[in-house]
Amino acid sequence: MPDPRETGLALDPKYDASGLITAVATDRTTGEVLMLAHMNAEALRLTVETKEAHFWSRSRGALWKKGETSGHVLHVADIRIDCDQDAVWLIVDPAGPACHTGERSCFYRRIAGDRLVPAE
Repeated sequence: MPDPRETGLALDPKYDASGLITAVATDRTTGEVLMLAHMNAEALRLTVETKEAHFWSRSRGALWKKGETSGHVLHVADIRIDCDQDAVWLIVDPAGPACHTGERSCFYRRIAGDRLVPAE
Protein backbone atom coordinates (compact mmCIF):
# COMPACT_ATOMS: atom_id res chain seq x y z
CA MET A 1 0.00 0.00 0.00
CA PRO A 2 1.46 3.40 -0.96
CA ASP A 3 2.56 5.75 1.79
CA PRO A 4 0.12 8.71 1.89
CA ARG A 5 3.06 11.02 2.70
CA GLU A 6 4.62 10.03 -0.62
CA THR A 7 1.56 9.96 -2.86
CA GLY A 8 -1.06 12.13 -1.19
CA LEU A 9 -1.67 15.87 -1.23
CA ALA A 10 -1.47 16.55 2.52
CA LEU A 11 1.53 18.58 3.65
CA ASP A 12 3.27 16.38 6.24
CA PRO A 13 6.97 17.34 6.42
CA LYS A 14 9.28 14.62 7.70
CA TYR A 15 11.61 16.49 10.05
CA ASP A 16 14.79 14.79 11.27
CA ALA A 17 15.59 13.98 14.92
CA SER A 18 16.61 17.63 15.44
CA GLY A 19 13.29 18.87 14.05
CA LEU A 20 14.84 20.08 10.78
CA ILE A 21 14.22 19.63 7.08
CA THR A 22 16.78 20.39 4.35
CA ALA A 23 16.00 23.35 2.08
CA VAL A 24 17.64 24.28 -1.20
CA ALA A 25 17.07 27.63 -2.90
CA THR A 26 17.43 28.17 -6.64
CA ASP A 27 17.13 31.31 -8.74
CA ARG A 28 13.76 31.42 -10.50
CA THR A 29 15.23 33.03 -13.63
CA THR A 30 18.50 31.14 -14.08
CA GLY A 31 17.88 27.89 -12.21
CA GLU A 32 21.21 28.36 -10.41
CA VAL A 33 21.52 26.71 -6.99
CA LEU A 34 21.95 29.61 -4.55
CA MET A 35 22.13 28.01 -1.13
CA LEU A 36 21.35 25.05 1.05
CA ALA A 37 20.07 25.50 4.59
CA HIS A 38 17.70 23.94 7.11
CA MET A 39 14.20 24.78 8.28
CA ASN A 40 12.27 23.89 11.37
CA ALA A 41 8.46 23.94 11.40
CA GLU A 42 8.37 27.65 12.27
CA ALA A 43 10.77 28.59 9.47
CA LEU A 44 8.69 26.65 6.95
CA ARG A 45 5.46 28.22 8.24
CA LEU A 46 6.91 31.74 8.05
CA THR A 47 8.28 31.11 4.56
CA VAL A 48 4.89 29.91 3.34
CA GLU A 49 3.07 32.83 5.01
CA THR A 50 5.42 35.69 4.10
CA LYS A 51 6.85 34.43 0.78
CA GLU A 52 10.30 35.36 2.13
CA ALA A 53 12.79 32.62 3.03
CA HIS A 54 13.28 31.83 6.71
CA PHE A 55 15.68 29.21 8.01
CA TRP A 56 16.96 27.62 11.20
CA SER A 57 20.62 28.25 11.97
CA ARG A 58 22.13 25.10 13.43
CA SER A 59 25.28 26.98 14.51
CA ARG A 60 23.39 29.78 16.30
CA GLY A 61 20.42 27.68 17.33
CA ALA A 62 18.07 30.39 16.11
CA LEU A 63 15.46 31.21 13.51
CA TRP A 64 16.59 33.73 10.87
CA LYS A 65 15.08 35.49 7.91
CA LYS A 66 17.44 35.51 4.94
CA GLY A 67 18.44 39.12 4.27
CA GLU A 68 17.19 40.44 7.60
CA THR A 69 20.40 42.41 8.16
CA SER A 70 21.91 42.52 4.64
CA GLY A 71 18.73 43.30 2.73
CA HIS A 72 19.47 40.32 0.45
CA VAL A 73 16.05 38.76 0.93
CA LEU A 74 15.02 35.65 -0.99
CA HIS A 75 11.54 36.36 -2.36
CA VAL A 76 9.83 32.99 -2.74
CA ALA A 77 8.02 32.40 -6.03
CA ASP A 78 7.29 28.71 -5.46
CA ILE A 79 7.84 26.04 -2.82
CA ARG A 80 8.17 22.37 -3.69
CA ILE A 81 8.64 19.38 -1.41
CA ASP A 82 10.20 16.08 -2.43
CA CYS A 83 8.41 12.74 -2.62
CA ASP A 84 8.92 11.68 1.00
CA GLN A 85 8.60 15.26 2.30
CA ASP A 86 12.05 15.48 3.90
CA ALA A 87 13.48 18.21 1.64
CA VAL A 88 12.12 21.55 0.44
CA TRP A 89 12.97 23.37 -2.79
CA LEU A 90 12.53 27.15 -2.75
CA ILE A 91 12.35 28.79 -6.16
CA VAL A 92 13.28 32.40 -5.47
CA ASP A 93 13.93 35.88 -6.78
CA PRO A 94 17.02 36.98 -4.85
CA ALA A 95 17.43 40.62 -3.82
CA GLY A 96 21.22 40.51 -3.97
CA PRO A 97 23.82 37.85 -3.25
CA ALA A 98 22.56 34.72 -1.52
CA CYS A 99 25.84 33.85 0.19
CA HIS A 100 26.97 35.55 3.40
CA THR A 101 30.40 35.96 1.75
CA GLY A 102 28.91 38.32 -0.82
CA GLU A 103 28.98 35.73 -3.60
CA ARG A 104 25.85 35.31 -5.71
CA SER A 105 25.65 31.61 -4.76
CA CYS A 106 27.10 29.70 -1.83
CA PHE A 107 28.36 27.23 -4.44
CA TYR A 108 30.99 29.56 -5.91
CA ARG A 109 33.89 27.07 -5.72
CA ARG A 110 34.58 23.84 -7.55
CA ILE A 111 36.52 20.84 -6.21
CA ALA A 112 39.58 20.24 -8.37
CA GLY A 113 41.46 17.23 -7.04
CA ASP A 114 42.53 18.13 -3.51
CA ARG A 115 41.88 21.88 -3.77
CA LEU A 116 39.19 24.41 -4.56
CA VAL A 117 39.04 26.71 -7.57
CA PRO A 118 36.56 29.47 -8.39
CA ALA A 119 33.56 28.24 -10.35
CA GLU A 120 32.89 30.17 -13.52
